[in-house]
Amino acid sequence: MSAVARESTSADKRRRPRLDQPRDPGRRPLLPAYDPEAFGRFSERIARFLGTGRFLVYMTATVIVWIGWNIFVPPALRFDEYPFIFLTLALSLQASYAAPLILLAQNRQDDRDRVNLEQDRARNERNIADTEYLTREVAALRIALGEVATRDFLRSELQSMLKELDERRETDGWLMGREVTDAHLGRGPRPPESE
Repeated sequence: MSAVARESTSADKRRRPRLDQPRDPGRRPLLPAYDPEAFGRFSERIARFLGTGRFLVYMTATVIVWIGWNIFVPPALRFDEYPFIFLTLALSLQASYAAPLILLAQNRQDDRDRVNLEQDRARNERNIADTEYLTREVAALRIALGEVATRDFLRSELQSMLKELDERRETDGWLMGREVTDAHLGRGPRPPESE
């Protein structure tokens, strides 16, 4: 949270009455309560309206009616003759108030954008830190999985061990294997057959 947002939050807390505490009937403020954000919200509403097509239509219609009235009605009913000085004054007055209101609304929007930018930057930093952490964890898991025996590796090792055992049994002699088989079948040992 930015310093501007913290200051406005703490200022709001000091100025606004708390709803969880009863009012002290003996204490009345000497000055009326003033909400500093009220004028800012008002200026934003005005600036938002000034930027709409509706305002342009209203302004154009007003100027056309004004000029039409002061040209086509009888001279006794006219209130602003040809150079339309009163219309110029009204438009200048409107512009002199509209420009600062628009600038005030832009400043408030800039403050909001700055706070949002700081929050986005903090969120992006957290996301980057999380991504880096997850990247390190995935790399550690890949390294650990590289060291763990896989099913195919175990299968090939067991097959090679079985092959070695079969070869050893064949090299140790046919008799030893035959005795084990006969013993399991309940027959006694048999002598090897001659070729």
